[in-house]
Amino acid sequence: MLSSKITNYLEDLFPKRDEIIEEIEQYAKENNIPIMELVGIETMLQILRISEPKQILEIGTAIGYSAIRMAQALPKTKIVTIERDLERYEKALENIERTGTGSQIEVIFGDALEAAEEVKKHGEFDCIFIDAAKGQYRHFFDIYEKCLSKDGLIVTDNVLFKGLVAEEQIESKRIRNLVTKIKSYNEWLLAHPDYLTTILPVGDGVALSKRRGVTE
Repeated sequence: MLSSKITNYLEDLFPKRDEIIEEIEQYAKENNIPIMELVGIETMLQILRISEPKQILEIGTAIGYSAIRMAQALPKTKIVTIERDLERYEKALENIERTGTGSQIEVIFGDALEAAEEVKKHGEFDCIFIDAAKGQYRHFFDIYEKCLSKDGLIVTDNVLFKGLVAEEQIESKRIRNLVTKIKSYNEWLLAHPDYLTTILPVGDGVALSKRRGVTE
């Protein structure tokens, strides 16, 4: 994980976001709504600019922050995103309308563990972004990698979980169980026979998984 000094330095270097985006960031902070950390999302956006996906699936809309940031960075890209919390879903719709990104973003209200059939109607995705319930990461991956294009990329956020994956002792049983699931996911992901994965120690830890490709 980057030190707080390096993180602050990088955050100060990034160009200011527009007023509405900063308001969304402040709303998330004030209401304890988890959104992608600034260094992490800026890193992901640059990767997406390079790969130029035509269609992205996001698992975990929250209040629409990352979907909006992706839409603004990739004006030709379509984003389908899933949210199960009604209040956050409605706030996401409001934020999408405020930012004028509605023509690019479609929000599905429902549980991602049960929304596969609805998602399949949108065809293949060049990128799948997993940023929902951490304890369900492997299930999300298994369900939706079937919707990934041949050369697609799967991005998973929070895989270092505030550095707790490297701690030997964690007092809270709930947090300890969650960390165990994240570590198990990371180990499974790095050993996956069909994907090559690297973990970037930026933000809260970002995993990039690319199909290995077919060997003759």
